[in-house]
Amino acid sequence: MLPVAILAGGLATRLRPATETIPKALVPVNGEPFLAHQLRLLSGSGVREAVLCLGYRGEQIREYAGDGSRFGLHLNYSFDGPQLLGTAGAIRRALPLLGGSFFLLYGDSYLPCNYRAVGQSFLQSGKSGLMTVFRNEGQWDASNVEYSQGRILAYNKVVRTPRMRHIDYGLGVFRSAAFDGVPDSRPHDIAAVYQDLLGRADLAAYEVPNRFYEIGSFEGIRELEAFLREPSP
Repeated sequence: MLPVAILAGGLATRLRPATETIPKALVPVNGEPFLAHQLRLLSGSGVREAVLCLGYRGEQIREYAGDGSRFGLHLNYSFDGPQLLGTAGAIRRALPLLGGSFFLLYGDSYLPCNYRAVGQSFLQSGKSGLMTVFRNEGQWDASNVEYSQGRILAYNKVVRTPRMRHIDYGLGVFRSAAFDGVPDSRPHDIAAVYQDLLGRADLAAYEVPNRFYEIGSFEGIRELEAFLREPSP
């Protein structure tokens, strides 16, 4: 199984005052930090190594999660430093810890999907990147992907069209070379990396059947707590 990069360096302004003293990854969800739920999901999906890309109050995350052994993982840490690097910049800094190919997800996302199948689809595609998509129909957030017959035809988080019925699910897979064009000197967003790959016909796609969960808002936290309380099938 490929290693996972987790982007957990954001300021989490939408969750204040809850995040005035702790980072978003440590916000309580059903009585324990969200990060515990996320790491157990990854471990249970077969992931064994993860790199946490940290910024705001990142030392608290490292102090909490440690080497990851109690979650069945081996954890490493990469810090933005004095200047925020953006999502793509944070990944570029972490590349020495990630190897040639890796999963990428956000530190506020809980994504119940088949990680092994996603990884295999990426490797079989021969592309430099893969985006997971979900048929959202504008329900859980604004749809931003036009997807048809296994291919992404358009992706834009700002300019949306009626043909965009899917959404970027939040789990990507990349070869490290996909970040060669990311600048060192200024922040860079992962959406620009996806768009660059799409423009070069170098982006694969994988459609997942189940919705995503996130803790970027208080409503999102409540939805995830309800989901986690449901009995396992």
